[in-house]
Amino acid sequence: MKKVLIAVISVLLIASACVKKASDPADNSWADIQKKGEFVLGFDDAFPPMGFKDGSEHVGFDIDLAKEAVSRLGVKLVLQPILWDVKEQELNTKKIDCIWNGFTITEERANALAFTRPYMSNKQIIIVPAASAINTLADLNGKTIALQRDSSASEALNKHPEVKANANVLEFEDNLMAMTDLDAGSTDAVLMDIVVASYNFVEKYPGKYRILPESLADEFFGVGFRKGDIALKDKVEETLIQMAQDGKLAEISTKWFGSDITILK
Repeated sequence: MKKVLIAVISVLLIASACVKKASDPADNSWADIQKKGEFVLGFDDAFPPMGFKDGSEHVGFDIDLAKEAVSRLGVKLVLQPILWDVKEQELNTKKIDCIWNGFTITEERANALAFTRPYMSNKQIIIVPAASAINTLADLNGKTIALQRDSSASEALNKHPEVKANANVLEFEDNLMAMTDLDAGSTDAVLMDIVVASYNFVEKYPGKYRILPESLADEFFGVGFRKGDIALKDKVEETLIQMAQDGKLAEISTKWFGSDITILK
């Protein structure tokens, strides 16, 4: 199933790229980065383990990937925290050069942006307190579900009207705020990425939370660029592929997750 989904996404990205190449004027996106000597990465700094603030330092899996990739490209990496619900606006107004932070590739986003090939798989899952009586998606009827505003969790929920129509949905600025609401008892469940739920909550607080066995969506992460910036997208993608082939991608993944869970070859 995963291979089929990757194939579908690849076809979508190739088709989208072909349209851009045929219609856009000369693409100077990579040359512009070389000229200014900086690559500005836009990310949500409250999205561990992909990108987050640790004291005064920004760290995370995607941050480490970007540091290595941009170092190989020979320019300076500039980390720019952004509000996730205005991420496309930040990109299109050229305040950032890419969105790189557990950024799910969806059909809608692929039509509006240029994505690299996916480098990691993900799922949208429901996390609940360990003692909760919620065991299935059907048990969410009449319950309150929290999620991050303008995230792929919202898109996943929209694809399950049988769940959404029978639950009260609360949107928060980030997943940590949603989980705070869960801990306070104001929310019954949180819909979020499995990599975030596992790393930050289930593994960190054994016995406190559970992840329901049914997921709402299978997803893949990629790096998003402006629609016409194919030259820059290709350069970053080529570098990520090199990192996969020489083992650096696996090394960074093992550092954060204990094993290589990347999918780029």
